[in-house]
Amino acid sequence: MKEKNIRDDFPILQSGVVYLDSAATSLTPEPVVQSLLNYYHRFNANIERGVYTLSQEASEQYLEAHRIIAKFLNVNENEVVFTKNSTEGINLVAHTIEWKEGDKIVTTLIEHHSNYLPWLYMAKKYNLRLERIKPDKNGHFNLKDFEDAIDDNTKLVAVNHISNVLGTISPLSEIVKIAKKHNALVLADGAQAAPHIPLDLKSLNLDFYAISGHKMMGPTGTGVLYINSRNLDWFKPAFVGGGIIKDVEMDSYTLADGFERFEAGTPNIAGGIGLGAAAEYLSKYGMKNVEAYENEITGYFLDKMQTVEGIEIYGPLNAQKRVGVVSFNLSNIPPHRVAFLLSEKHNIAVRSGLHCAHPLVKYILNVPNGTVRASAYIYNTKDEIDKLVSALNEIRKMG
Repeated sequence: MKEKNIRDDFPILQSGVVYLDSAATSLTPEPVVQSLLNYYHRFNANIERGVYTLSQEASEQYLEAHRIIAKFLNVNENEVVFTKNSTEGINLVAHTIEWKEGDKIVTTLIEHHSNYLPWLYMAKKYNLRLERIKPDKNGHFNLKDFEDAIDDNTKLVAVNHISNVLGTISPLSEIVKIAKKHNALVLADGAQAAPHIPLDLKSLNLDFYAISGHKMMGPTGTGVLYINSRNLDWFKPAFVGGGIIKDVEMDSYTLADGFERFEAGTPNIAGGIGLGAAAEYLSKYGMKNVEAYENEITGYFLDKMQTVEGIEIYGPLNAQKRVGVVSFNLSNIPPHRVAFLLSEKHNIAVRSGLHCAHPLVKYILNVPNGTVRASAYIYNTKDEIDKLVSALNEIRKMG
């Protein structure tokens, strides 16, 4: 794969669009699309429901997708639960933990709403203590703030791995170590990390990790919730019904082993297979190669963006401390107007607004109207960065 032009796998790029919104949704390579078609064309049947060939093939392919994802994350396949996105995975944890009044949740003000609103909701519903750690404007934390906040009453620490606004990489390993001194559970939002950096969840020693498939070249409506095996005895299914049981009596039931107990009903079979294909695609490219390429293009990105007069870039300017998610504003030009002009005049796709991270953007960055966000991935080129910078210079002159 590394010898070929990876852009050939993304037919949408042949239209000439400069796609710089992968932090929202990555493009889907042809092998992943073909895996979906293969399911519908060759063995479109339900899983674990029949002894006939089509059902057996579908079941094996769906199970194999779990194995591929488990290898991708360096965990056991029974610890991998397929969801529809990281939001669902985080909410499954929020609604499964048995809360009691006075429990503490520690989270941060850098979070995506998906890893903020569930804890705000639970705190109000169960009268919990919610403590929010404040980052600096670059998204960096003082670890002492976590040491001061996390105590023996802390039930859960919920943090993102990489910021969807700033691209900043959180000190997740150090946060986990602090939390474990107090026997607190740790959940990480890995939606922005899984596509961009190698993951070894076994070494991280956290309890839950949530991923969205559509950000890592997979189909929309797919995701993963990693549940550390040490939690499987007490972590109960949020939904019950077909597919999650070994046996049912008149007044009782016995749950299935492993991930099956958490995937009630007919799952998104094609999507799960497609998600496995996406992880396989990234694995063939090599996640260390993904990280290295992105580090190179992010450094180039940041250097070029700083040449634009009147630009303010948010987050660290050191490419080693972030991924290729670059939020910025042009002086006196609203972010939505910048994004609109980039699309209409230059065929460049970026995001604008508050990026589902209102507390961060409004209260830490102090830009209530939001930012423009350009996010690169392995199919982007330095030439595309040059096109963006040239377009921004033109827009700035227009005013």
